[in-house]
Amino acid sequence: MGRSNVGKSSVVRQLTGKKVLVGKRPGVTKRINRYQVGEMEILDMPGFGFMSGVSRTAQERTKTEIVRYFELNHGKIVLALEVVDISSFSDIADRWEKRGQIPVDVEFFSFLKELGLNLFLVANKIDLVHNDDRDAVLDELAEKIGLPPPWRQWTDVIVPISANTGEGVSELKKLIRQKMHELGKGRYLGWLK
Repeated sequence: MGRSNVGKSSVVRQLTGKKVLVGKRPGVTKRINRYQVGEMEILDMPGFGFMSGVSRTAQERTKTEIVRYFELNHGKIVLALEVVDISSFSDIADRWEKRGQIPVDVEFFSFLKELGLNLFLVANKIDLVHNDDRDAVLDELAEKIGLPPPWRQWTDVIVPISANTGEGVSELKKLIRQKMHELGKGRYLGWLK
């Protein structure tokens, strides 16, 4: 799950090898897409926030649907991946904070943690951040979501990747495998390609 246009569907495609519809504009995924792989069901959630050509009322309805899904089903969810666009996270979070609001990415991270989910924060589009700036950008992400920097002490939570180039995807897969084995769910890893 995550805001619109952060690459959620691309992450699902990278992890599962499934042909997942992806788009360049916000709001391509308009409903929860389900992919059954053996005994596991992989969900590609619609984005919350701005969606191209979608009314504000419909956007709020989508956000409510996502929250309700997690509230009703959190006991069945083995892993949750919140995807953020790390290349624009700071600017978007600053805009929210200047309006006196909690950034929606931060709000959802806290919400998923409160539900007690096994959670990875996937910092997608890391390829769009200059190598020299990556640690600072990821430190800021950690700080905004309530984890004291440096981000490198949270590599079991914050995972920088590029679903476009594949950078970091193998590390995300490794962490997913480790967590699934820790949870005694290793036999269900057939979905991870």
